[in-house]
Amino acid sequence: MKRIIILASGSGSNAENLIHFFRDHKTISVVQVLSNNSQAKVLERTKKLGVSAFSFNRIAFAKTDDVLKLLKASQPDLIVLAGFLWKLPEHIIEAFPDKIINIHPALLPKYGGKGMYGSFVHEAIVANKETETGISIHYVNANYDEGAIIFQTKCPVNATDTAEDIAAKIHDLEMEHFPKVVQEILNSKKNKIPKPKTYNQKLS
Repeated sequence: MKRIIILASGSGSNAENLIHFFRDHKTISVVQVLSNNSQAKVLERTKKLGVSAFSFNRIAFAKTDDVLKLLKASQPDLIVLAGFLWKLPEHIIEAFPDKIINIHPALLPKYGGKGMYGSFVHEAIVANKETETGISIHYVNANYDEGAIIFQTKCPVNATDTAEDIAAKIHDLEMEHFPKVVQEILNSKKNKIPKPKTYNQKLS
């Protein structure tokens, strides 16, 4: 059984979607959800679905090996960042090479980097009068949103769209595509994480 650990900071809609998608899967399972926010709704959602859930503080995450030990103990085949807002420390990235992915609510490399998440991204899209946006699923490296892109897909932005309208469109894309891309990664041949070009969806 392939094992997924999810890291999340907020409400947990993507985490919940992934748990539901893989609940009865024959070869893939979400085994644990971790959060840097002890009050995050994702913890409540996860526990109701019968999945192990824990929170941690910044010291345990970045200054000690506590979170790293917790991750290693669960032996994940893939670590999925789903609305996780902290930058991963290098000792965690180095421990799981090519086994950590993130979803970003824009078409990277545009609108990526520190502080670019959630409504901040959507507000920037509106302010710059973009005509399209989308989601990017990418590997995680030591820099914010700079890991190799695995998958992108887009949606139109209308002249009258607000940041809230864009958020709803992005949410729909995430719900549809994120679990499928995770599944494809874990089902790749020889249990190896595929090269990014395998799943790139070219933008027309």
